Amino acid sequence: MKKKSTHKNIKPVLSKDSYDIADALNLSKAVTLEWQVRHEVTEEIVKIFAHQNLTVTELAKRAKTSRARITRILKKDTSDMSLDVLLRVLGVTGQKIEIRFLKAS
Repeated sequence: MKKKSTHKNIKPVLSKDSYDIADALNLSKAVTLEWQVRHEVTEEIVKIFAHQNLTVTELAKRAKTSRARITRILKKDTSDMSLDVLLRVLGVTGQKIEIRFLKAS
């Protein structure tokens, strides 16, 4: 006997960036912007950590956060982590961040 599909007319959506994903999920531009910033900061932390001779414990101490939180960042699991924590971790690696404001289209 053939199983009936419970999902009718599901159409895959291809997306080029976070804005396409947000549109497909009907999310606000504010949420999309937060995703993008969080992703870029996290990627930079991971990249810098890989090139510096630091341990997770050292980075956690410098950033005044837990080793578990640093491990989550390095695994790119930051969905419920505040941006201020990510920026603090990035800052203690010796990096600065430059913010530009552009009018949304």
